[in-house]
Amino acid sequence: MTGFLDKAYGTKDTAATRRLYDDWAASYDAEIAENGYATPGRCAAALAGFTTDKTVPILDFGCGTGLSGLALKLAGFTVIDGLDLSADMLAEARKKGIYRDLSVVAGTGAPPIPKGQYSAIAAIGVIGVGAAPIHVLDDLMRALPRGGKCVFSFNDHALQDPVHEARVMEWTDCGAARLLFREHGDHLPGIGVKSNVYVLEKA
Repeated sequence: MTGFLDKAYGTKDTAATRRLYDDWAASYDAEIAENGYATPGRCAAALAGFTTDKTVPILDFGCGTGLSGLALKLAGFTVIDGLDLSADMLAEARKKGIYRDLSVVAGTGAPPIPKGQYSAIAAIGVIGVGAAPIHVLDDLMRALPRGGKCVFSFNDHALQDPVHEARVMEWTDCGAARLLFREHGDHLPGIGVKSNVYVLEKA
């Protein structure tokens, strides 16, 4: 079953993406689970491996229905806030009882994240083809304090466009961030898609 997955990589703008995820909200968890969605668990484990205090607030950016927040909670993080483009997705996330706070993000301009408020930000399955543009990574990194960490993923569709990995290298090559972790592995094995998981630490 790939009813909405087939459409997810084809949206061209914020409004179309919001409509897709609003329509998908009720069946999202079932469709993703059927295809073995592995990236949230991989991202949460990677971030946990570089985090000593899991009680500090973490932002789950593009949290969707809360599958990413659930993975973070299972990895030991206790205070999780969520931001997403889709109000209907957030309604599903709210039902899980995972998040301290949930907010809709406009999707235009930089996201409203007070600088330094979060020492860790997750963007799990968020940036890429048919989803958030690559400049969102810059926005999230700028919102972190020095020593803050961002865990994120690029699926195989995103990796086909060299702009995505190039932006990671822009942060590391100039010394603005350190790449703590990068690993290629399962994303949606049900449809044969993999992803890279990254952890960047802001210098």
